[in-house]
Amino acid sequence: MHPPAKFNNMKRNIYLMMLLISLAGFRTGSNRNINGTVYDLDDKKPIAGVSVQVTGTNVYVKSDENGNYKIDVPESKTELTFSQIGYLTQKIKIGKKNQVDVWLKTNDVSLNEIIITGYQAQQKRSITTSAVTTIQSLQGKVAGIMIRGKNSYNDQDNESYKGVEENRFTNPKQAPLSTFAVDVDAASYSNVRRFINSGQLPPKDAVRVEEMINYFKYDLQSPTNGDPVAIHTELSSAPWNPQHRLLRIGLKAKMIETAKLPPSNLVFLIDVSGSMSGANRLPLVKASLKLLVDQLRDIDHVAIVTYAGAAGLKLASTPGDQKIKIKEAIETLDAGGATAGGAGLKLAYSIATENFIKSGNNRIVLASDGDFNVGDYSDQDMEQLIVREQQSGISLSVFGFGMGNLKDSKMEVIADKGHGNYAYVDNISEARKAMVTEFGGTLFTVAKDVKLQIEFNPALVQAYRLVGYENRLMEKEDFNNDQKIGGDMGVGHTVTALYEIVPAGIKDSFLTEVDPLKYQKTPKAQVLNRSSEMVTIKFRYKNPDSDKSKMKAVVVYDTPVAFRLTSNDFRFSSAVAELGMLLRGSDFKQQSDFNRLIARAKGALGEDKERYRSEFIGMAENARLLSKSNTIAKDE
Repeated sequence: MHPPAKFNNMKRNIYLMMLLISLAGFRTGSNRNINGTVYDLDDKKPIAGVSVQVTGTNVYVKSDENGNYKIDVPESKTELTFSQIGYLTQKIKIGKKNQVDVWLKTNDVSLNEIIITGYQAQQKRSITTSAVTTIQSLQGKVAGIMIRGKNSYNDQDNESYKGVEENRFTNPKQAPLSTFAVDVDAASYSNVRRFINSGQLPPKDAVRVEEMINYFKYDLQSPTNGDPVAIHTELSSAPWNPQHRLLRIGLKAKMIETAKLPPSNLVFLIDVSGSMSGANRLPLVKASLKLLVDQLRDIDHVAIVTYAGAAGLKLASTPGDQKIKIKEAIETLDAGGATAGGAGLKLAYSIATENFIKSGNNRIVLASDGDFNVGDYSDQDMEQLIVREQQSGISLSVFGFGMGNLKDSKMEVIADKGHGNYAYVDNISEARKAMVTEFGGTLFTVAKDVKLQIEFNPALVQAYRLVGYENRLMEKEDFNNDQKIGGDMGVGHTVTALYEIVPAGIKDSFLTEVDPLKYQKTPKAQVLNRSSEMVTIKFRYKNPDSDKSKMKAVVVYDTPVAFRLTSNDFRFSSAVAELGMLLRGSDFKQQSDFNRLIARAKGALGEDKERYRSEFIGMAENARLLSKSNTIAKDE
C-alpha cells in the first residue's frame, strides 16, 4: 500500500525547507577570500613562508615560494597579521580590498647566521628566505639538529653591555678619597643567572659585581633616630687574600607599612614592538604587571602608555580599586611594529605630569627589552629627556625583559639618570620578587641622591680597591654638589659596598711605583693622623621632597674581627663578590676559588625564607662546572 500523494508532497516540502536552511548556514558570503603577495621592503623580492593570520583567530596560511597567499577571512574580521622570523610583525586593516600586498621591514634582531649541527660540523652562512624553508623541511627529519640564530635563546649576538674597566688598587697618599653613588639595581644578577641556567657563562661585561651583591637582602638594623637611612660597617680579612682586609659598608633604608605609604601616580610604559614577541617578553610583562596591580590600593592610580611604531595612551589614569579594568587593558596588548621608545617616554612623562600628586609617589614603570630604534629620539636624545625631567619629581623604574636582544647598556643608563632602579625579569619568580616581595623598595623612595665618600688613613692603609660600582664613580667634588645626582633607596632597601684594603707594611704585587718626575718634584704626603682610625665614611642623602642634602659620618677603626666570627651577611656577600670576580676573570681575583666560596655561602644561609641564597649556591655550582668547559657567551 502506497502513502497518499498529499503526504508525499508534504514530506518533499519539509525536505526542501531543511535543505535551504542548511545551505544558508554555509553560504559563501560568510567569508571573504583575500589574496596578495608579501615582499621584502629593502630588496622588493617576495618572501616565502610568511605566516598570514586573521588577527584574533587561529585561521592562518603561509605564503608560497613566490610570496603569494590566499586566505578566507570571516566577514566580522577586518585585520590580518603578517609575521616571519627576521622581520617586524605587521598588522594590516583590509578594509574593502580583496587583494592586500604587504612589504615587511627587516628586524634588527633578524637571523643573519645559522649553525646546523648534526653528526658533522657545518660552516656558518647567511640565512635567506630559501634557507628558512629548508630549515623547516629539515626539522624533525635529521637527528641532532640545532638551529641557532640571533633571535634564539642561546645566542646573545644582539645583546649589548657597557664595557666595564675594573677598579684598581689606589694609593691613599695620592688619592685619599673614594666617592660613588649607591646602586640598588639588581639586574645583573638575574641576567647572569639566566646565562648560567641556559648552559653558558655570561660575557664579562654582563657581570656587575655590586648588582650581584645587592640582589640579596641583608639583616641590618633600620634607622632608629628618624633618619631615612642607617649605616653599618664590618671589618675582617679578605677570603681570597687573608693578608688583605675586607671592609663591608651596609646601608639600610627605613621600613614603612604599606598602608602608610603615600598615594601613587603610576604610568606603565610598555614596549609592544615586534621585538617583544615571544613567551619571555610581552606575555611575561603582562603577568608581571598584573602582580603589581594586585598590590595597589584604592588611593593609587595607574595609566598605561604603549609604544611600537608610535606611542599611544592605552588607559587613562585609573584608581587602584578598578583592578579588573586595569588588568583587562594589560591583557589586550599585542606585540608588533617598530620601537619608538623616545616618543613613549615623552608621552609617559606628559601623562605622569598631568596626574601629578604633590607629596605622592609619581613614577613611570618601563617594561622593555631596551631596543629603541625608531623616531626622532636617539639614545642621547632620550638620555637628555630623562635628565631634563630629573627635577620634575617623577621617578623612572626600569624592568628589562627578553633574551637574545636585551639592550642592558641602554636600560641601565636611563634608570640611573631617571632617579630610579633597574631590574631584569627572566621568569615569573623574579617578577614576584620585584613586584610583590620588594614592592615598597621597588616603587617608594625614602632617600634620594645617596652618595658615599670614604677617606683612607695612609698611616694604616697602603692601598684600597672598591669592589664593583665602576659605573657609579663620582669626582670627589661631586659629593658636596647637590646638583649631582646619586642613587635612590626605597622602603627597606639594603645596599652593600665592599672595599679590599692592603694594610700598611704588607708587600704586595698590586702596588707599583712610577719613576721620579724629571721637571718637578713630587711633594710627599704628610700623615697627620696616626691614630687607629683606618677609614672615615661620609654619606649624603636628600629627603624625597627636598633638594638640599644632609650628611652623616662614621669612623672605622683598625680592629678587624676573625673571619669565622663575622656575620652571615659578611661571609655571604663576600662569596657573591668572589663569584662575580671569577665570572669576570678579574685581574684581582687572586686566590678566589669556586669550592671555597660555595662552602662559605652554604655556611652563611641564615633564615633564607625566600631561598634566594640557596638558589645562589646552585648557580655557583653550575658556574663551576661550566668554567671547566669554558662555555662563554659571546659579548658584543
